Amino acid sequence: MAEITVRVNGTEHSLIVDTRLSLLDLLRERLGLTGSKKGCDHGQCGACTVLIDGRRSNACLALAVTCDGLDVTTVEGLGDGDGGLHPLQAAFIEHDAFQCGYCTPGQLCSAAGMLTEPGPSAVTEDLMEDPPLTPAEIRERMSGNLCRCGAYVNIVTAIEGVRR
Repeated sequence: MAEITVRVNGTEHSLIVDTRLSLLDLLRERLGLTGSKKGCDHGQCGACTVLIDGRRSNACLALAVTCDGLDVTTVEGLGDGDGGLHPLQAAFIEHDAFQCGYCTPGQLCSAAGMLTEPGPSAVTEDLMEDPPLTPAEIRERMSGNLCRCGAYVNIVTAIEGVRR
């Protein structure tokens, strides 16, 4: 067991946790934040994606003890704090970027993190420059988030609308 302090969506939590507890299980079972979904529990689908200190992470693979002293943002914390939607959430609604919605929390957190990440990707032609977020760049950077319904076209369109 270990004592940790983690700030989740702006609220600090001091907890005693099993050192084997995943961040996803901490969020869902201990803190009642069920927006992040348990899809594959192997880091392959992205349904559990959250932001840890602003960077995308699969919560099913992150141990809760490694988040001691860090800031975690889940889909519940993306909005403006007054109940307003994050621009990505509004864009997903506007562009019908989801069907069943199971992957949507992870897609939203991943997109929010991706929009702030500089640098090239596997499809960037000039590796010395920070590329514009073309549809190909967005698809590549979001490739860790799977959608069983196939809403990818609308997801890319929604993200394009926010990045402008």
